[in-house]
Amino acid sequence: MPARARSLSPISLGWWLLWPASSGVAAGLGRIPVYRVPRHRAPRRRLSDFNAVMSPENANQFAYLVHVGIGGQDFLVLLDTGSSDLWVVSSDCSTEDCSGVRKYSKTPSLSPTDVPFNLSYLLGNVSGTVGSEIITLGDFQVSSQIFAIANETNGLGLQGTGNSGIMGLSFPAEASIPDTTGRTVVENLFSAFDDPSSRFFAFKLGRDETSSSFTVGEFDPVYANTTDDLTYHAVYASRGGLYDYWKLPLRSLTINGTSFELSKSRLDGAPSPIAVLDTGTTLALGPSRDVARFWESVGGARQTTRGWEVPCDRAVVVGIVLGDGASQKEYTVDPADISWKEGSVDGEWCLGGIQSNDGVFSADWLLGDSFLRNVYVTHHAATDARPPTIGLRGLTDPPAALAAFIDDRGADPGPLAQVRAHAPHTNALTSADICGIATASGFVAGAVILLLIFTFAGYRRKD
Repeated sequence: MPARARSLSPISLGWWLLWPASSGVAAGLGRIPVYRVPRHRAPRRRLSDFNAVMSPENANQFAYLVHVGIGGQDFLVLLDTGSSDLWVVSSDCSTEDCSGVRKYSKTPSLSPTDVPFNLSYLLGNVSGTVGSEIITLGDFQVSSQIFAIANETNGLGLQGTGNSGIMGLSFPAEASIPDTTGRTVVENLFSAFDDPSSRFFAFKLGRDETSSSFTVGEFDPVYANTTDDLTYHAVYASRGGLYDYWKLPLRSLTINGTSFELSKSRLDGAPSPIAVLDTGTTLALGPSRDVARFWESVGGARQTTRGWEVPCDRAVVVGIVLGDGASQKEYTVDPADISWKEGSVDGEWCLGGIQSNDGVFSADWLLGDSFLRNVYVTHHAATDARPPTIGLRGLTDPPAALAAFIDDRGADPGPLAQVRAHAPHTNALTSADICGIATASGFVAGAVILLLIFTFAGYRRKD
């Protein structure tokens, strides 16, 4: 049932209208229902960011949606930590792709602009214009939220999921709507709280239709009660100190407790591979050479046109090691998320929960729902004392998860995993390496030229 604002007298706080509470927002008002629904495909990535080797049409079979009210009309939108814009299809959209989903009709509260909105995705595109409207999200209300009114969508498979658009929760730097026209949903959500420590959102992605959670400014007590229940990691800033996505250093993987080294990051200056936590991606996606070595280590896997497949009874416990320094920690992935039963076509071969991708230029890895189902996650805005942070609490117990997997799938008849622990050395140079070599070469060349000049000048003086 749609979550709607309560009929209380609101207090105006700039862009926001909030209900009175002793310290910002009353407990429980920040809880927003999340719905896990099947989807045939939901290709969200821009062409510049995402060029998957495996087929997203076959992999993206579930989505996590929330209700958002726009101008008094209710819509289901994709909850997406991997993008930054809010958009919904309008009543002017007549393409086949947007038929059968609820569409936005212009209201007297709409403030339209002539700013165009255009996005191209791996398997589709969306276009329209930008405007601002009254937005409600659970018990929050924004009196003037910028969003995109999509007049045309193609190839996005909206019918298969039933969502009318996307609500991006990443940083403003990656928003396609110009920041000169208004603030993102996340910026407005965080500005609702006077206390900087409350400027966060949190989620748990469920394994069924009812167990997901999404809150703003408060923890879900089912998964955490205080900040001490989580481990906090500073978000990795891109070159120049820019925060674009919710990124973390990915130090290594583990397979049945054995460390699995990853290839060097392709990002300039990165101390290790960098991963984006992305609720809009179903699987974990990484460099093809690491993923191939991973499945060779697991054993019994095969690569097909659908991507890497593994026997549905192949039982391995995988860990993902994230963070820097003292905050570095391993988070266990349920074997059911590595041998992904929902992606099975015959009950014998299951789609692997980790797939190849060599086209993510903003990071090395995308950690999608196959990882995120195993953790409780909080995303915190920067304060004067610290940068943006991500809090994580592991929720998967390795022995219990393995026992449940075997009980469901049967005993694994295959041999033990033979882990190829070390990443092969490569002579390939990153752009940072090339820049360093060029700089060093420039210094050497300059020194040689100066030496020749001084030597020639010396000879002239002797003459």
